[in-house]
Amino acid sequence: MHENKESMLDLRPVLITGGAGFIGTNLADRLLRSGKSVILFDNLSRTGVHHNLHWLMERHSRRLVGILEDVRDATALYEQVGKASAVGVGQSMYEIERYTSVNNLGTAILLQCLLDHPVNRLVAASSMSIYGEGLYRNAEGAWVQGIERNEMQLQQCEWELKDEQGRRLEPAPTRESKLPTLASVYALSKYDQERLCLMIGQAYGIPTVALRLFNVYGTRQSLSNPYTGVLAIFAARYLNQHPPFIYEDGLQQRDFVSVHDVARAFRLALESDRAAGQALNIGSGRSLCIKGVALQMGRLLNQEHLTPQITGKYRRGDIRHCFGDIEKARHVLGYRPSIVFEEGLKELSDWLSRQGAIDRLDEATAPLSSRGLTR
Repeated sequence: MHENKESMLDLRPVLITGGAGFIGTNLADRLLRSGKSVILFDNLSRTGVHHNLHWLMERHSRRLVGILEDVRDATALYEQVGKASAVGVGQSMYEIERYTSVNNLGTAILLQCLLDHPVNRLVAASSMSIYGEGLYRNAEGAWVQGIERNEMQLQQCEWELKDEQGRRLEPAPTRESKLPTLASVYALSKYDQERLCLMIGQAYGIPTVALRLFNVYGTRQSLSNPYTGVLAIFAARYLNQHPPFIYEDGLQQRDFVSVHDVARAFRLALESDRAAGQALNIGSGRSLCIKGVALQMGRLLNQEHLTPQITGKYRRGDIRHCFGDIEKARHVLGYRPSIVFEEGLKELSDWLSRQGAIDRLDEATAPLSSRGLTR
């Protein structure tokens, strides 16, 4: 996502790649309501994006341009820069070529275009997935990173990470200084995107910031895409009278951040000179366990009788705990989450109750199982 170099009046448009998606349309809505013009670049290959684009065009037809092209189409992208990423950790482990092509090659083509058409600001949507496991503390209170669960532990359902003495490690908020541990093809591609953008931005004097997004949720997220966020997957199960399907024991900790806060973080990154050259965590600053979140959604959707199915299975490429330390974003951007999870989940649940959703869990899990990626 980037903003073209322009006059002090800030009149030229913001180009958003992957702009018809869940986060892209929420960001576009915020920018358009503030008076900016927006160009959306999207190939509309994901479930639900046609509805998102229609909703946005109805509200902002005068200052919105939708370009229905693939980000890897250099000619089309070049034209727009002159005047998106694929998501899904599990799926990336067997659609290696597509994820690498869209995320890595698409970013490289965008950056190539920027060399001939310098821009005012470049904001890259990175991901918490690059951390792999989050930060931990040992029994002495020392920081521990870079430890992963081995196959034997997982087969024995020993879900928690332990130190060399076999003592359980306590999860802690993950800082940007943590070294990446790339546990999936998706994580590798997002890290490549982030580093490419920051590297080229520094080399060519383009103020660039990478936002490491944690688990984003909110209205207009696709409910029929089997590789979307976990809350949408849970919702599709509940709305089809099926219990949520949870890997391991359901006590994994994650950081769920409202798409409204994420859109505001992108706006702040577009405007902040202090953020240039940095990677920043964008989360809620709070950790929640997956099972508890599923139970809370069931209550809000009046589906308490559908008890989450704790499978005891695991997926290769999954991590145990990861939630964000957002102090750096507070200091650099002035970012402060405004949506409390319980309020955001209530908004999401009210919207969900008016939606139709196809439960495609089997479609998502079958390829993983057939390739030995789940056990």
